[in-house]
Amino acid sequence: MSHIRVTIDRIVLKGISAGDERALVEALQTQLTEALSDPAQRAAWARSHRTPVLKLGQIPLETGAAGARKFGRQVGRAVSRGLKP
Repeated sequence: MSHIRVTIDRIVLKGISAGDERALVEALQTQLTEALSDPAQRAAWARSHRTPVLKLGQIPLETGAAGARKFGRQVGRAVSRGLKP
């Protein structure tokens, strides 16, 4: 089994209320865990590489915890697409 280590040094959340931050971070973690646990993607990422910056494009942000969760999932999907070698 391959081991993948992801380090996120900092998440800057501008425009998100304090109560919605946790929902966003949890959705992001869930989406990244799901993407990284896929055996096909894991095999493609088995070699070591660094990606210091990912440009994800525009992702709409809706208000409230539901909007924050949706945003977190969308960011997680965009990150997993951007990490493919």
